[in-house]
Amino acid sequence: MSGPPSHDRMSWANMVQKEEDGLVEENDEENDEAMTKRVVGVNTSTGGSRISMKAIGKPPKPKLLREQRERIRLMNVKRKQDFVWSEKLKGKIVNILEGLELHTGIFSAAEQKRIAEYVYKLEEMGRKGELKERTFTAPTKGKGRVTIQFGCCYNDATDKKGNPAGILHDQTVDPMPHLFKEIIKRQIRWHVLPGTCIPDSCVVNIYEEGDCMPPHIDNRDFLRPICTVSFLSQCDIIFGSNLKVLGPDNFEGPVSIPLPAGSALVLNGNGANMAKHCVPPVPTARISITFRRMDDSKRPIGYVAEPDLQDIQQLPYVVDRRNRLNNCPRLEHYGMTLRPGCSGERSTSRKPRSSSCQSCRRSLSRSSRGPQYRNRRRRR
Repeated sequence: MSGPPSHDRMSWANMVQKEEDGLVEENDEENDEAMTKRVVGVNTSTGGSRISMKAIGKPPKPKLLREQRERIRLMNVKRKQDFVWSEKLKGKIVNILEGLELHTGIFSAAEQKRIAEYVYKLEEMGRKGELKERTFTAPTKGKGRVTIQFGCCYNDATDKKGNPAGILHDQTVDPMPHLFKEIIKRQIRWHVLPGTCIPDSCVVNIYEEGDCMPPHIDNRDFLRPICTVSFLSQCDIIFGSNLKVLGPDNFEGPVSIPLPAGSALVLNGNGANMAKHCVPPVPTARISITFRRMDDSKRPIGYVAEPDLQDIQQLPYVVDRRNRLNNCPRLEHYGMTLRPGCSGERSTSRKPRSSSCQSCRRSLSRSSRGPQYRNRRRRR
């Protein structure tokens, strides 16, 4: 067994940036060749004027350092951190989505392509037996998700040998690949995850059309927050404290949230501990990678921390309200939808005190001025 393919020690983000720089330079060269301007001259013999076309070079664009480009991309990330869905649990009304965050624009198209290609290379190695036995898992009969885990071996449920759900202390898997470490660094540096909870394990889920993930809550052997990044295609994830299983691949819950390709979903607080989540059958191929940090007391025997995942520093960052995903808590205004058969009356009834949703701001403004103001234009 050879283990995961190694990468050049150059940062994965830098490798992708070099490719993107090359594309920009090629486009600039084409534009340079096409640029011309009119030149008016004087014929010395006749005294008349003449017009000719002269090729000119395009003025060079100021080049930004990689650090500057990274900061620009960081400021353009859109973040939604105010998901709301209230349910009655143990006699109290609770927002079961408290702690949920969705970050979009984390990965460029070139980065997503590189990650997907690498994941399929890992799948091929797993099928050839080039990864450790518990690293790679594929369904033995019929269809189903392929999973690849790094950093630790864990069970979703009690296995045939009687091992309980959670991290297995006496089983080993392959170490975290270098490319995945670069993804973790991106998550910390770009304020997707806190520097106090740096992931040290991950699980890759490879979906084909029709594959799904049943309802569950992530095992408490892993600390919160947990982060799942999505690639190849958008899919929905369903949340609810009591998700219904209507059939082998048929789940029902009150809230559905779309996960765009290249986005990162963070589960923390009630969103990680009270609400179950599941992925209904996907309409097309999808890859997700879930990053988690093990509880220190649950680490497997012989575990050695990754030295290049220690003390990662976050980039300076100022919250820009313009880059938050629509901050209105009304479900219909930010893409979070009610599942069929669910009533909207169970969601919060409070009105947003401050919102980036223009529709809500206008309606609040009109209602706060009273019926006399609202009917003034009609009377005229």
